[in-house]
Parts: sequence; structure tokens; C-alpha cells
Amino acid sequence: MKIVAIIPAYNEEKTIYQVVSEVKKYVDEVIVIDDGSIDATADLARKAGAFVFSHLINCGQGAALETGRRCALQRKADIVVTFDADGQFLASEIGEVTKPILENKAEVVLGSRFVKSKVPLFKKFMLYGAIYFTRLTSGLKLSDTHNGFRAFSREALEKIQICHGRMAHASEILDKIARNKIRYSEVPVTLLYSPRHLKKGQKFFDYLKILFDLFIGRAIK
Repeated sequence: MKIVAIIPAYNEEKTIYQVVSEVKKYVDEVIVIDDGSIDATADLARKAGAFVFSHLINCGQGAALETGRRCALQRKADIVVTFDADGQFLASEIGEVTKPILENKAEVVLGSRFVKSKVPLFKKFMLYGAIYFTRLTSGLKLSDTHNGFRAFSREALEKIQICHGRMAHASEILDKIARNKIRYSEVPVTLLYSPRHLKKGQKFFDYLKILFDLFIGRAIK
């Protein structure tokens, strides 16, 4: 059973080496999608032992995950874990996230931050809005809808092609889980909120843009 981690990364030279080094302990292969970085992200990821695929320009996290999805399938992954490059997740929890798939209890496992993490109040406000939007549009009853720590069986990943290049991909993935009736579960995961993470995280305007992208996507279908 080959477990592969996909890590989208854009200008993450401060954390990528450490993140890849830690993730490697819990998976068979790490794929880093360097999304047009202008720093040493790609070189440091390779030094840490990752297979690196680089976009010539910054295309967005959704586009990087789609590139990673295709790479993982080509490289014969049985289970794929998506993981952020900024050091906000704990690699030691990968086993908990992949366990429901290994036990055939789910085809997709979604991380939820609200049990193990102290989420800032303004983040909770924005995330709860996304949760209720997801329930209305997809019918999925989830406690966290924009968490990048996930696991997919190969069969599930083959059904989830990501078309939204930017941050709306998180809701798009959930829509496709619902549409394809893919078995899913949630697992508590830890998110570390340092001043750096809060500074680079999504702002209220970013969430409005995600909603706009989703509505436009639905309108042109």
C-alpha cells in the first residue's frame, strides 16, 4: 500500500525542508508542487528528499493540488495525503488521517481543527460561514470545510479533478465528494496558529472571493 503526500508550496523556503523531512517519516513518497516560487523552495524540498514538480508561474493552490493529484496517480499512489507547506500541521497525525481508508471505513478523510486546536475568534466566524454554505450547497454535514489536511483513496482521487485554480478548490472538492457519493469521514487534527500563520492566512475579502468564484463556477456549468 503506497502512501504519497502532496505538498503545494509557494515561497515557503523557511519551512519546506523541515516539513518534508517530518512528512517523509510517515509516508512512502513526498511530492512537492512548487507553484512558481521565486525563492529556494524547490531546491530545499529536493534536498529534504521530495520529488519536486515546478510550475513556471504561480497558478494557485487548487492548480498545484491538481498537478499533485495527477503526479500521485502516475506514480502509483494507493492513498494520497494533502499537507500544507507552512508547518501548520503535525506530520505525526498522518497515521490518524489515513487510518479510516486503510480500515475501509472511508474513501476520503477530512481533517477538522475544532477539537484539537485553539482557533482565533475571527477565523471561527469566517469558517462557520463556509461550513453552513457547504451544508446548503452540497448537503455534507462537516465541522470544518477549508482544512488542507486530507487523505484520499486512489479510487476517490480519480473522481475528484480540481478545476478551481485558487482557494475555491476546497469547496469544489466537497461538492465532488457529494456528487460522486464518495464515503467520507472527519478526523480531528491540530492546526498551529502562530503570528506568521495568521498574517499569511485568508482574510475576510479572500472568503468573499471564494464565494464569488464558486457562484461563477456553478453559473457556467
